[in-house]
Amino acid sequence: MRHIQWPENKKFAFTIFDDTDFSTIQNTKPVYDLLQKLNIKTTKSCWVYNPDPNTKALNNGSSLENKDYREWLLEMQTNGFEIALHNVSSGSSKRDKIISGINDFKEIFKYDNIIFANHAGTRDSIYWASSRLSGVSKLLYKLLTRNKKDNSFVGHVLTSEYYWADYLQKHVKYIRNFTFREINTLKACPQMPYRNSKTPMANYWFASCDGGTLSSFCQALTKDKIDRLIDEQGCCIMYTHFGAGFVDSNGKIDKNFSEIMEYIASKNGWFSPVSEVLNYLQDLRDADYYITRQEHDSLSRKWLFEKVINGGTS
Repeated sequence: MRHIQWPENKKFAFTIFDDTDFSTIQNTKPVYDLLQKLNIKTTKSCWVYNPDPNTKALNNGSSLENKDYREWLLEMQTNGFEIALHNVSSGSSKRDKIISGINDFKEIFKYDNIIFANHAGTRDSIYWASSRLSGVSKLLYKLLTRNKKDNSFVGHVLTSEYYWADYLQKHVKYIRNFTFREINTLKACPQMPYRNSKTPMANYWFASCDGGTLSSFCQALTKDKIDRLIDEQGCCIMYTHFGAGFVDSNGKIDKNFSEIMEYIASKNGWFSPVSEVLNYLQDLRDADYYITRQEHDSLSRKWLFEKVINGGTS
């Protein structure tokens, strides 16, 4: 595990990458109001466009086509939060729409470099399914999914109408890959942010702690685990979906979640958006780090083992 001296003599780093699935102003804004109050600055992804009515979409929520939602995200950005991309739509998008979406995203938020996470419901997801794995894990994944998922995610396949890897290389700096149950993301993946010679159009990959649901988020961040993270002077990048049950129908935030965030905020932590944390880790190096085959095989095995144990391979 890498031992890091965090900015301003902070004891640990903590941030969150929020996938935009299900997200609306009503079911997500209360979470960010709390984070703003606690001065925990994080990263929230979005979709640029609504899905095509004739295209199957998974986990719909608001997009930047919703004016109120777009203005809220711009306000969040002004307040120090980072806005990321979760594919340009919740439905599959072909190359022309992807290029248009990236250009619109950059025009709205004025980012030179984008941070990105694949959306599991879109064919234009890139270096996904078995393409994110190596070694025996790659073969096992193909057997478990009967190769179906490989044919579903083709954003990196040059001959596909969903191809956009050249735009990924040009505009996207960081891409989220593996999620682990380990709270200390640097302990689970000390190589991040890293390059991978097997995915040449991707710039840098990073890992995260698996908190995709309210339940798994709270299980990952018990007081004992948070205290261990601090003792290890580690870094936690949480992955979650704030639009999926963190706020009830009356706009009330889950009590357990609120208490966890308040406990973390009370500690001497560095609470910055994901790209800022990754930039800091990258700046500590003299050169880009290319992950070795053995290191990537190890990450692949660990990720697949945890997914199989938890009942899924996505």
